Amino acid sequence: MARGDASGFELSGAGGTITYSDPIAESSIAALVAMTYAGEGPVAADPASLSIIALADRLARTNIPVLINGPTGTGKEVLSNFIHRRSTRAAKPFIAVNCAAIPETMLEAMLFGHEKGSFTGANAAGEGFFRAADGGTLLLDEIAEMPLSLQAKLLRALQEGEVVPIGATRPIKVDVRIIACANRDLPHEVQEGRFRADLYYRLNVFPIEMLALRERRADIAPLAFAMLLRHVGKGERMPWISNAALAALANYPWPGNVRELENVMRRALLLSQGHAEIGIEHIVFDMTARAVEKPVEAPVAAEPEASAKLSKIVQISEARAIMEALESVGGHRANAARALGISERTLRYRLASFRDAGIAVGAGR
Repeated sequence: MARGDASGFELSGAGGTITYSDPIAESSIAALVAMTYAGEGPVAADPASLSIIALADRLARTNIPVLINGPTGTGKEVLSNFIHRRSTRAAKPFIAVNCAAIPETMLEAMLFGHEKGSFTGANAAGEGFFRAADGGTLLLDEIAEMPLSLQAKLLRALQEGEVVPIGATRPIKVDVRIIACANRDLPHEVQEGRFRADLYYRLNVFPIEMLALRERRADIAPLAFAMLLRHVGKGERMPWISNAALAALANYPWPGNVRELENVMRRALLLSQGHAEIGIEHIVFDMTARAVEKPVEAPVAAEPEASAKLSKIVQISEARAIMEALESVGGHRANAARALGISERTLRYRLASFRDAGIAVGAGR
């Protein structure tokens, strides 16, 4: 990864090469974290996330079921895969099943297997995900979507360590470690009768709560660099992320969590082609109603959700980053431009465009 000039320190790893001039800058540290963990596990720098990873590492050495709760897109499958790879089962299969993505009529056969001729279209026997994961780990994602009838069979499989394929008369022993993920409140689902209480307590031996990305902001910069490492084209030069772009990313509320961050960075790679640096002009957020909710303390006024436009969202993020830079240097434009990594002329242009768009900005000097 290069940062304009090629001078400075260099780090090489599986994901590529990072060149940086200031080893203690926030962006340099974030890039180093991304490089260190690229392809090896969850990328994190926030204390809350690091605590979760440490706990997951300890749980990996056991065979107890793990229940991972958290909003969609927070990295539950990544953490599940980390638990598997850190366990004694690492050499065996890791199979992830999204319970919401498989039609209810097929889910039982897909999980527990079936005998040839056991139902229309069963022209051959199928082993099912449980037997395919024998000796390894089976991730049941979005488990709250599993029908109640199948929840009873899943409970038996967990308790007895065996499955009965559709059409079979004898159970088959399996050795599978279960990790379940849920983005719904399972205790509430139990209370409403949509999830079996006995299955919930069987899975809830040691729950892990994944936080929304906006609640662990120190993870944003390392994750942004990790997304570049993942998606930069083979043989292509990897751009740096400017301070202004990082500030915009840090101040965005991330309703789509890490999955949305990945989308934003993929767009940034496309828009910044030919540039040595991803600037704030390359950061385009998802246009959703939730994208304009006010994060922390915003020095600008957002438009009503119903009339939010993508261009306005981008302008607001840019204005926020620029205003923070101006405030940090006492309103001095030249120093603010230097901190943002842009020219003073570009800064003046941005300030003028914000005023024309009706976004409140300071005068500066």
